[in-house]
Amino acid sequence: MAVRNQFEGNNEIGVFSKLTNAYCLVAIGGSENFYSVFEGELSETIPVVHASLAGCRIIGRMCVGNKNGLLVPKSTTDQELQHIRNSLPDSVKLQRVEERLSALGNVVTCNDYVALVHPDLDKETEEIIQDVLQVEVFRQTIADNVLVGSYCAISNQGALVHPRTKVEDQDELSSLLQVPLVAGTLNRGSEVIGAGMVVNDWIAFCGLDTTSTEVSVIESIFKLGDAQPSAVSQNLRESLIDSMT
Repeated sequence: MAVRNQFEGNNEIGVFSKLTNAYCLVAIGGSENFYSVFEGELSETIPVVHASLAGCRIIGRMCVGNKNGLLVPKSTTDQELQHIRNSLPDSVKLQRVEERLSALGNVVTCNDYVALVHPDLDKETEEIIQDVLQVEVFRQTIADNVLVGSYCAISNQGALVHPRTKVEDQDELSSLLQVPLVAGTLNRGSEVIGAGMVVNDWIAFCGLDTTSTEVSVIESIFKLGDAQPSAVSQNLRESLIDSMT
């Protein structure tokens, strides 16, 4: 299912958290309410780790990871690294990356099998991504944007991309990722998908402003629960279209 949440009044959940099938990182200094939403849904299955990176709370934009590993920027302190290392499952590899494009969450997006990366990423970084995250790497843009991590969210079940992604690009991305893909928005029309939500194979968290139609699209493309587009959301869409015409 998709759960709405907010960080200190901010709907960009993907900026302040990183969710995978093996762990969830959340930024330090949030409200109890923000943490309880994540912990209530996840704490029985995966660890929810309170962390900062290089003293910043925008951890979702600074790191990239999946069930196999987590890559953090070079500026991450030893203390932060140690804390994250101690909190993650032993099977997850943790590594610092020296990369000019240091906001890794903006320039890389991945699931457990495939990563899409910024066209100008260092060759060395690409090799580290392949090695630590155990994924195939493709240099891509999304709707002509190089910040692939900002404009899409992918899991092993599906992908949501920038609403202006051309149909042929959607087909290409879908065949690279080997998952169904849809172009859409969240947070009432926001195009910055990666910043507005986090998702793994069984749950998604999105901003509080996300509309019920956007939620039903998220639940259906990421196959969350038995969330195929129900008759209710179908009727909702039809009535929306009727009221617009």
